[in-house]
Amino acid sequence: MLAIALPRAWGDSCTTGIIRQQPEDFQVEEIPVCELEGAGEHLWLKVRKTGQNTDWVARQLAGRARVKLRDVGYAGLKDRHAITEQWFSVHLPGRPDPDFSDLGADMSIIESGRHSRKIRRGALKGNAFRIRLRDVRGDRVGLEARLLQIREGGFPNYFGEQRFGRDSGNLSRAEALFDGQLNRVSRSKRSLYISAARSFLFNQVLAERIRQANWNKVVQGDVMQLDGRSACFIVASPDDEVNDRSTRLEIHPTGPLWGRGPMMATEGCLALEQSCLEAYAQFRAGLENVGLKQERRALRVRAGALDWEWSGPSELVLQLQLPKGSYATSLLREMGYFETGSELTAC
Repeated sequence: MLAIALPRAWGDSCTTGIIRQQPEDFQVEEIPVCELEGAGEHLWLKVRKTGQNTDWVARQLAGRARVKLRDVGYAGLKDRHAITEQWFSVHLPGRPDPDFSDLGADMSIIESGRHSRKIRRGALKGNAFRIRLRDVRGDRVGLEARLLQIREGGFPNYFGEQRFGRDSGNLSRAEALFDGQLNRVSRSKRSLYISAARSFLFNQVLAERIRQANWNKVVQGDVMQLDGRSACFIVASPDDEVNDRSTRLEIHPTGPLWGRGPMMATEGCLALEQSCLEAYAQFRAGLENVGLKQERRALRVRAGALDWEWSGPSELVLQLQLPKGSYATSLLREMGYFETGSELTAC
């Protein structure tokens, strides 16, 4: 089984605590890419759910509206063990709005309106979080110092461990899929396993750059990405202007999202990435064979509007915003170790 133990940017922390003791301890609100148009074939619904996953909500909406599941759209998956607010669309050409007034205690509609387009995967700006950490113990001064580092300098943009499944099961299934041993699998699960393999390779590169203490610095041949955008450019030789822009979090170093085609990095950065991923030929070949193309993802992510307060002697409440594709749990793991249920996990 592939290990996914990853180094922290500022080393281990003695801080411990409890996360997700109750659903309201982890609250997520989706930030949409656009506003409602007020007319169109698609009914958009802002849904608040508690203790249910996104696919379950989509199926409930499809059933109430008497449409096929493919006619329900959403931008991304949200945590089950949380209170989350996200947008769904239901395709209703020439039909009135269904009655969604009685959806049960786990789900409610808090806003709705018409739009001309379906919500597609990835079509969101990001997410706003409110996270309560209970029974926080350790060096309080040191913890707040880390939070200041994160607010001023960002944090490692690891894919969260939930991407890999329980006991890294999604990675084992990716190996079986690429070996041809896993043939009868649904489209959604196939996509999940492929994504896990790609995310694993990215995390290995980021982990190595943390070990080399350059995950947040510009190295020769780096591919830099504009903050909040997908546009990238190669830095053949870092200069003061590029370094200053990186320090101000205007641009970020990137790592590979593996696929077909030449690697985008050059010089020292290319050598580092090739060396780091040499041992994972099966995943590299598998990702190329399914048709993915080389892309880049920022190694560092800015924690927007990050703030915190102690609501009691051992309760810390965090508020922040993250761009799509980034994980609040990756920020939490830089803070310390947090217990979920009876199992102590590094978030």
